[in-house]
Amino acid sequence: MIQTVKLSKLRLSEFNVRTSDDLNIDQLAADIGARGILQNLLVTPVTKPRGSFAVFDGGRRLRALNLRADRGEINPDDFDVPVMVLKGDDATLSETSLAANFHQLKMTPAEECRAFQHFLGTSGDIDAVAKRFGLTRRFVEGRLRLASLATPIFEALSANEITLDVAKAYASTENQEKQLLIWNAYSSYSNADTIRRAIANESMKANDAVALLVGEDRYVEAGGKVDRDLFSDGGDRWVNPEIAQRLAADIMETEAKRIGEESGLAWIRPIASSYTHNAAAGLYRALLPQPDLTEEQSARLGEIEDRHAVIQSEMEDDELGDDAYQLLDQEYDRLAEEAQAIHQRVPFLPDEIKPLVGLFLTLTPKGEMLLDTQYYSEQPIRREAPAGEDGAADGEEQGNRFSGGIRVGGDHAPAAPRPETVAPGGKPLSARLYDELAMQRRDILAACILAHPALALDYALFTMIDDRNHHSVHYGTTIRARAPQDPMIGDMPTTRARDYLAEAHDGLDASWTEHKSEVDRFEAFRALDDDSKAAWLAYIVAMSLEAKAGYSNEQIPLQNRIASILEIDTAAWWRPTSENFFDRVSKGSILALLNDVGGAALTARHATLKKTDISVSCHKLFAGESIVEPEVKEAALAWVPDAMRFLDRQSEADPEFAPNADDVDDDTATVGDEAEDADATTDADLDPAATDDVTTQDDHEAVDA
Repeated sequence: MIQTVKLSKLRLSEFNVRTSDDLNIDQLAADIGARGILQNLLVTPVTKPRGSFAVFDGGRRLRALNLRADRGEINPDDFDVPVMVLKGDDATLSETSLAANFHQLKMTPAEECRAFQHFLGTSGDIDAVAKRFGLTRRFVEGRLRLASLATPIFEALSANEITLDVAKAYASTENQEKQLLIWNAYSSYSNADTIRRAIANESMKANDAVALLVGEDRYVEAGGKVDRDLFSDGGDRWVNPEIAQRLAADIMETEAKRIGEESGLAWIRPIASSYTHNAAAGLYRALLPQPDLTEEQSARLGEIEDRHAVIQSEMEDDELGDDAYQLLDQEYDRLAEEAQAIHQRVPFLPDEIKPLVGLFLTLTPKGEMLLDTQYYSEQPIRREAPAGEDGAADGEEQGNRFSGGIRVGGDHAPAAPRPETVAPGGKPLSARLYDELAMQRRDILAACILAHPALALDYALFTMIDDRNHHSVHYGTTIRARAPQDPMIGDMPTTRARDYLAEAHDGLDASWTEHKSEVDRFEAFRALDDDSKAAWLAYIVAMSLEAKAGYSNEQIPLQNRIASILEIDTAAWWRPTSENFFDRVSKGSILALLNDVGGAALTARHATLKKTDISVSCHKLFAGESIVEPEVKEAALAWVPDAMRFLDRQSEADPEFAPNADDVDDDTATVGDEAEDADATTDADLDPAATDDVTTQDDHEAVDA
């Protein structure tokens, strides 16, 4: 029979079998406050104190009620608790407690998800549901995320075919398409970490350096989406990393431009990394001189040396106590550090060197832009020996080591810029535009190689074999199915070549990719006919092509040779437009181009126009849509910038670049001559103070040293 007993008359029985500390009493107390006691307690009378009862089933409910009483939410002397009174010996009561607890079934995670989904559908208030059940908002959101899992995954959770941890890994993204993609590939695996890493591919961590630099508000404002990981701290993913990278590039390029204008350096190059070694490949490291010691510094070094001698003498005293010895030892170390700091004075950068060197603007792991302290130059910098005895000019100011002048590139004048790096009229292309053009030019080669799988196979086999012994060679391909690291991030103009690559992918026989296990996929791929395999090979090779050689503005000779074999007509694949070229170069460059294509008359018709009007006119002209003389139209339709041409210097079809033993390429000769000059230089040719002067050395040589 059910009756009520005042809360103050109830205590926990020693026969209650539930003794765990992990009882979620806070949640149960909140639930009782919202809906009352839904199930009576089982109690037995006790003699002391008189009229009291011991609870042998319902200990959690009793604890929750006492917690509410402690908080002042209820009065234990007035609060009625529904109970069923049972009597029996100790063994019977203990057995009853065991049975009552043993047959209580906890809801599965899937059942919890559906329950919360139901309650939310009723009230629509996550905070209210969380308060009603005594839970955190994050817990309820997590269960709701699990409830929105793709159907096959949720059904597997309901059937206990996957664990709650694996389900949480799938729910780390809200994108059901991505969930199903990973499910089809990994459904036989139960490793949550593997699932989470697979889902994280092609996205960016919210604590990535680029993300920290950009900031979530700016990223979302630009259209980026965030996948909230409700099951781990710091696990949010940015679904559109290309947006974050484009924003980061704009931020760093703006900062680099500001620093460049203020510092007067030749260049400031932003890199989204704190590691500059790869970016400095092909550059020369400038070793700057230290300023001479001041009178104060020299005097201080003398004082430190004298004090060191005294300390050493005192420390040799056998009667010196341990405490005194330790104090002297600490003083000796402090003075040594001070002396080292004086000797390692910050090098200074002479004004005449600034236009020849540059710095990298790096990105720290915390998303902070930091200017690197190591200067680099594109050409070796050498100091001309000054007039006067011992290589020092008469009256040379103390600390000025450069009155004799600076020479760039050894005994040779600075190398002329390569034709592909300049716009019409001789003005250099911006680094960003050159990178874009390099990528678009690469896409043309990729589109053309699709029709030549045999050549693609030769290319692949050669690079894979040859790369084993020649690691520093730029083959122009990643070939191991890795996507290339493009030099420019962000949105790119649409091109015919890129559209063609997408169409080619859609036309591949992808039936073998539908199998779940890698063994089944492999067997299905083996069953393809030779033409289907060859098409896949050509596509994989095409998509491995790199845009340029690392961070340098150099074309890749091996790619150019392949383009020559394919006889690629770049103009048939790519036309200059306002978006991809004319808006990106100066008015002077465009007028110089018009003069090359149509002569002075065509240039004169555009000379008085504004830059934007010239760009629109050229957009139509070079697309063949303007009414002009036939020869002008033909020249315009055939023109592409040198940055888009495949300049095969080894092609016999191009006599201008044909190799000749008697006519060595200027760039090659310059390098060779510099090397010989360096080897032939004697100590007598160098300034005795050369160690204090600006010099440069190849970065790779410095590492080897």
